[in-house]
Amino acid sequence: MREHIQACKVHSHPGVVFFHFELLSRLASSEPEVKLRALREVKNQIIGNRTKKLSFLKLGAVPAVAGILADSADGVIDKNNCNNNINNILVQSAAALGSFACGFDAGVQAVLDAGAFPNLLRLLANSNEKVVDAGARALRMIYQSKLAPKYDLLQQKNMDFLISVLNSENENVSGLGASIITHSCQTSLEQKALLDAGILEKLVSLLEGGSLSQRDASLESLATIFRNNSEVVSKFVGPEIGRSLSSVIDLAKDRHPRTRLLACMCLIVIRNTSPQLLQNIGIKTKLIHILLELLDDPGQVGDEAPFALSSLIAQKEDLQKLALEANAIDKLQYHLQRGLLHPRRHEGILLALADMCSKLESCRSKFLSLQALNLVADALTNDSADIRTAACTCLKSITRSIKNLSAGYFMNEMIVIPLVQLFLDPSTSVQVAALGALSNIVVDFTTRKSIFVQCGGIRQLVQLARSMEPAVRSNALWALKNFVFLADNRLKEGVFSELTASLLSSLICDPEPSVQEQALALVRNLVDGCMNSVEFVFADDGLILGAVGRQLQRASKPEIGIQGMYALCNVASGNEFHKEAVMHQLFPQMVDKNQSFMIKFLQSNESQLRTAAVWTIVNLTCPSSPGAYGRLVKLRNAGIISQIKKLENDPCVDVKLRAKTVQGHSEAFGVQPLLEHQTS
Repeated sequence: MREHIQACKVHSHPGVVFFHFELLSRLASSEPEVKLRALREVKNQIIGNRTKKLSFLKLGAVPAVAGILADSADGVIDKNNCNNNINNILVQSAAALGSFACGFDAGVQAVLDAGAFPNLLRLLANSNEKVVDAGARALRMIYQSKLAPKYDLLQQKNMDFLISVLNSENENVSGLGASIITHSCQTSLEQKALLDAGILEKLVSLLEGGSLSQRDASLESLATIFRNNSEVVSKFVGPEIGRSLSSVIDLAKDRHPRTRLLACMCLIVIRNTSPQLLQNIGIKTKLIHILLELLDDPGQVGDEAPFALSSLIAQKEDLQKLALEANAIDKLQYHLQRGLLHPRRHEGILLALADMCSKLESCRSKFLSLQALNLVADALTNDSADIRTAACTCLKSITRSIKNLSAGYFMNEMIVIPLVQLFLDPSTSVQVAALGALSNIVVDFTTRKSIFVQCGGIRQLVQLARSMEPAVRSNALWALKNFVFLADNRLKEGVFSELTASLLSSLICDPEPSVQEQALALVRNLVDGCMNSVEFVFADDGLILGAVGRQLQRASKPEIGIQGMYALCNVASGNEFHKEAVMHQLFPQMVDKNQSFMIKFLQSNESQLRTAAVWTIVNLTCPSSPGAYGRLVKLRNAGIISQIKKLENDPCVDVKLRAKTVQGHSEAFGVQPLLEHQTS
């Protein structure tokens, strides 16, 4: 105990520490009345006060209270006295533990570490209703946290326990059951098990006939069971259960803000899971208006409302348009501008703005007209990693505007410098998000890319391309790929000198397919343009070109084949030396045509891969090239020309046109495709 006091003196006034210590010493009293008063006082001291919770935590209060609970539950305390004292101590110790856990993850962890969880569960079987209620309340506080223990809902004993608590007449006990479902149900198998056990009907009965607390808990757990499971949703909206969907719609208009929010979230999950439901434009518009109104709530409801709005409109242009008409961007910007936001609300507003601006240029224009960009830029340096990530995500959506990119609107120090600084952020999520935003900005079609170079952006991207995290490597290459897109040769040379042929060739052969794809796409953009650009792949005795050829031979995904073939296609647009080098990669030795990756690509179901492959052949066989005839003969003997002839009626217009172009080249030289039985 002396060590705890010494640690606490660093943060607290000595008099306060002494008072807390004295209070805890009374918890160890052998007198039940003294112990009871001390429990009440601890509980009253910490309710709603995180600072005092932390102070008591450091003094070891939670293990002390948990010990009292355990002794009382075992009947060790007050054996010679009436049960009334034991019950009162059980109630107060459970209440104190619940207060430590309420909205405070460190408190939840302390309660769990002290072994109090099983003893709190034991209270649910107590004969005294007040004891049961206190235990259930404390457990519900714990289940507000992600740290709460999860129940395996596929085990019958756990399902039996869940059914028993849901059937309890005590609203805190039945509410606890719903909270356990919300926290524990994670798989479709568990959702199906809950459905088969009749849990859905029980939750609906709590929804329609329970107290406010039970309704809210039921809404949360229903949303969990519905998520991505159309079977459960169909059961819920079907005739067997009744007008349950109407009940949820009605609750979205309830006078209690939290109930309105939870009802909206439940409806959003239903719609996202089964898009054919809730298509009425009136319902969709009403949901948007309710969520925008809930933004004004000063508490947790207002903190969570933007996340619900984000979930509603994500990837849905029709809903984003309705939200724009409802002045959602103005409302979100207004709250952002007010400042002093709770970190959770700040993050949610940025993510909602990101979703609003993800699809429609009209939304981006509205956002920029409100001069809100500087507010997002400020958030890039926020202390919270979640807010920094959300700010980057918001920028990524806003910078999808081709018009504003073309005008160089985002390539400025206010945006670029803090983004580059985030490349060194300790959070991988922040790094990836910053790279995503920067990838859009560096597509900038003006000559102002020097700002990015001058602040060390290229060097930082190359460093991140060496990261141990695949997502960071992939996104760094994505940004480099976009930076060299349509860039002049001077900028390309700057990138290549930092990157080196050795590193780029190793990234082409990276273990992660996403990294392979982006590395090949970078090569594609590097060699696109003037003849000098093609020379990059021939550095260090053609190290990069060889890596491209090897990766195409074993391409695990169509996307890898597409980027690799376009890289070769761009090289094949060069001179005779370049074209022959590509032929060597396509046919390093004359193998059986059925083993050629070109044949596989030309037969692929992916139209983009077929297009890239045929384009490459077009560039290799251009009649103005001195070696075109010889290459056509090699391609014919490998069965390529025969395969291309079959593509003259391809459903993809690009493939059809390029296939006819190759046929024209063949006919110009009198090179006819081999018949099927004339293979060589």
